[in-house]
Amino acid sequence: MELRVGQALASAVDTTQIIITKVSAGDLDLTCGGVPMVAKGAPVEQVEGDPAFMQGTLLGKRYVDASGAIELLCTKGGEGSLALAGELLVTAEAKTLPSSD
Repeated sequence: MELRVGQALASAVDTTQIIITKVSAGDLDLTCGGVPMVAKGAPVEQVEGDPAFMQGTLLGKRYVDASGAIELLCTKGGEGSLALAGELLVTAEAKTLPSSD
């Protein structure tokens, strides 16, 4: 799927919804619960998720992959886990602010 910044996606296995905040060029295989994500608002048939990808997604957290190819914001949490090309995404670390001296 060709992803772009600002694109809203939804899961086909649970209530998870996300917005892409950073993405590299090219087709990327973004999944939730082991099932490809779909455009938010598109008709979707609910399917069973892969148990290996059902650790949950938290509302308001930013998720990234190890290579830095994608960053997204979870706008609605759910039971499925986000993954890129089969690798689970992790929550982004908070960036330290400069000293205000």
